[in-house]
Amino acid sequence: MSNAIFKVPIAKNEPVLQYAPGSKERKEVQDAYKHLKTRVADIPMYIGGQRVKSKKKVNIHAPHDRARVIAHYYAGDKSHVELAINEALKARVHWAEMPWQDRASIFLRAADLIAGPYRARMNAATMMGQSKNVYQAEIDCVCELADFFRFNVQYMTEIYAIQPESAAGIWNRLEYRPLEGFVFALTPFNFTSIAGNLPGAPALMGNTVVWKPAETQIYSAQLIMEILMEAGLPAGVINLVYVDGPTAGSVIFNHPDFAGIHFTGSTGVFQKLWQQIGNNISKYKGYPRIVGETGGKDFVMVHSSADARQVATALARGAFEFQGQKCSAASRAYIPSSLWKKVEKHLVEDVKSFKMGSPEDFGNFINAVIDEKAYDKITGFIERAKIDKSAKIIVGGKHSKKKGFFIEPTVILTTDANYVTMCEELFGPVLTIFVYEDKKYSETLSLLDQTSPYALTGSIFSNDRYATIEAITALRNAAGNFYINDKPTGAVVGQQPFGGARASGTNDKAGSVLNLYRWLSPRTIKETFVPPADYRYPFLNS
Repeated sequence: MSNAIFKVPIAKNEPVLQYAPGSKERKEVQDAYKHLKTRVADIPMYIGGQRVKSKKKVNIHAPHDRARVIAHYYAGDKSHVELAINEALKARVHWAEMPWQDRASIFLRAADLIAGPYRARMNAATMMGQSKNVYQAEIDCVCELADFFRFNVQYMTEIYAIQPESAAGIWNRLEYRPLEGFVFALTPFNFTSIAGNLPGAPALMGNTVVWKPAETQIYSAQLIMEILMEAGLPAGVINLVYVDGPTAGSVIFNHPDFAGIHFTGSTGVFQKLWQQIGNNISKYKGYPRIVGETGGKDFVMVHSSADARQVATALARGAFEFQGQKCSAASRAYIPSSLWKKVEKHLVEDVKSFKMGSPEDFGNFINAVIDEKAYDKITGFIERAKIDKSAKIIVGGKHSKKKGFFIEPTVILTTDANYVTMCEELFGPVLTIFVYEDKKYSETLSLLDQTSPYALTGSIFSNDRYATIEAITALRNAAGNFYINDKPTGAVVGQQPFGGARASGTNDKAGSVLNLYRWLSPRTIKETFVPPADYRYPFLNS
């Protein structure tokens, strides 16, 4: 029996390897990628600790090589969702009662497996299945996911250490219980780390989970599950099912033990789910926790005092890394007329220097967008910009889906601050720029704040501190993650807790202690050592 107060290892951010030519890590990933190309993976569901197969097999294709089948998965139906819920509820009691240090140990071990023996395979799977170059894969599926698991353990111990004061004769305690029921994790395609953290964070706090990943992320989701099982995750704690959204929702949101949802995806879907949960509120044993990070129309605001070269670099990286398929990607920029020509020159040169193709070629900065649906949506906006009078494509604009879903990084210059690509989330390699008069800096800040319903990330480039302060104040509610003289992407666990408000979500800050509080239901315990034996208070005496 444990009778000590344990200290967990101090969390530190996993170092990002650089994969330079001739390096050991580069060869390991190349070898792992080549190995994946030689096989077609067979991907089951994971329910109650069992690898479950259905009668329906679905092919998975590489986005950059749409003719290549890299795997097939077994699609589930309502019965698999129901089974997953039952297994989660069956596992709940023993998992919640497991000593916290043992839950912590599982996730700390998983982090070391990811950053150690599975590092090359994790990177290769994310490169292959989601068409990320090796550096984008490294910072995502290895470093950020390991960081999530390690820092979450540290945050958990910080929460448990917070206890109330006790007056003479009594002992007050706070017990941090998991939620009563099961948690539903609905995860996106674009970050393997988010896919692992959304079920992982609630599970660490003692909850059991039904996890539905995006279809286009199943290839790497399966590997996360295998690693968690190797790390000792008990059967039924996290149950991975492959079903469509309506099928999952029809079972989960009508179940009385539904206790919460951890979501990353589109704003429209999140709003529909919230409405569905609200309509069913009388069916649940409690009030479900609704935690979601959704869309963004992320901005770069530039003051005339900024350095044009630095601005161009931030735009090139912030808008086009991982083909702009980041919730935080820079998709609109406001640049003063006095700087525009310099910024344009550097930006166009940078974009024209990008190489595009398969992530297997480490020289390719740009890879494919995730699927045909995304390709058609993004290219539709590009083709519209080619004919609209208020828009002009200054670089890029070409695209082809013959081999894979490739879209050239595209920069649109508009004379209309409310042009469609300045307002709507495209989730692809498209950046729209509005050039404003230098004297209208304050007015443009106000315009920026009112243009989009989102409030996820944004940045200000300025070497004038008064102008910087003005932007910080004027844009206080325009971004949950705000950057000064930096691109609006690249939040690091433990350093820049991530999340936005307005239409961008509930701002529960993944990568911080704030998120973990959402998966707890505290109980206050008051123990009186010598209870009173007479109801009479002194004031009753005459």
